[in-house]
Amino acid sequence: MWRISIHPEWVVAPAGGDPHPLPELLPLLTAIQDSGSIADAARFTEMSYRRAWGMLRRFESEFGVPLVIKTRGQGTRLSVLAEKLLWADRRVAARLSPTLESLSSELEGELESLLSPERASLRINASHGFAVAALVEALGREHVPVELKYRTSTEAVAALARGECDLAGFHVAEGPFQKASVEPYIAWLDSRRHVLIHLARRTQGLFVARGNPKRISGLEDLARSDLRFVNRQIGSGTRVLIDLLLSSQRIDPARIVGYENTEFTHAAVAAYIASGMADVGFGLEAAARRFGLDFIALLREGYFFGCESAAVNKAMLRDVLTLLRGEQMRAVIDALPGYDGQLTGTVVELEEAFGAG
Repeated sequence: MWRISIHPEWVVAPAGGDPHPLPELLPLLTAIQDSGSIADAARFTEMSYRRAWGMLRRFESEFGVPLVIKTRGQGTRLSVLAEKLLWADRRVAARLSPTLESLSSELEGELESLLSPERASLRINASHGFAVAALVEALGREHVPVELKYRTSTEAVAALARGECDLAGFHVAEGPFQKASVEPYIAWLDSRRHVLIHLARRTQGLFVARGNPKRISGLEDLARSDLRFVNRQIGSGTRVLIDLLLSSQRIDPARIVGYENTEFTHAAVAAYIASGMADVGFGLEAAARRFGLDFIALLREGYFFGCESAAVNKAMLRDVLTLLRGEQMRAVIDALPGYDGQLTGTVVELEEAFGAG
């Protein structure tokens, strides 16, 4: 089995000037930020001290402003420009990663069909999430060919109903919002044909800057004129949840500054706030912690894979269930902030999960 990996790369260029690729500069800046030393950063990135200094000076000359600031007795820190470059790169990665992972998986499937036509790929359509990514990585280690498409929860469940995938990943709120949040999926799920595999329970809430400088305490603050919000795209399960929460509090989304600004992943929302472009967003605790943000928990939800009832006992899904029920996989899920793997790998009927027919 062959693995394909695609990574974004971007360049900067003055108007009418030559482009300047950043693939070497950005890791160097990251290492300087982490170590506070150009010498240590050069060693970490496996380049000579002279080369590291030369690269910094070249880009500083092009930009016309410093990238690093050396202070006697305090080491080296990044300039505002250098920090912005790093945040821009993190936003690029957060926004594009699901798309590139899906494309990589599609290309792997095409390559696998040519080199090993007798092996069928496990087709997963799913709302993007950290536990899903962990499962796909684990399947890769087991040499299970996977054809992965990240899409909204509704799109994933619709694809399952049309027979376009083997597993459809979607998430549903627990408690009083469950009935409303599951409605977009019930139209595509049939209790006579489908069952659910529990992947994880997880926590959603508000992302705020470290230290919560705006003193945000809950949903009621979102309508404040001094706050900038960043949202998820229409059609995503998380957008459904924030809309339900606001409706329950009788908060008009039109009053929220930036409610129309959207990102396509939890990580992209977190990166947007961490880079200072917004003050608050809504999403998974794991994404907030990954970007050093504070988090205000609002609700718990379950993440499920829908699948054909008849497929559960077939070899491919049996292998998936064995993997999900293993101690290693559950430990990985439990280690994700806000995630709980206690029910991971449990097969449930629709009626048992949602009272749906």
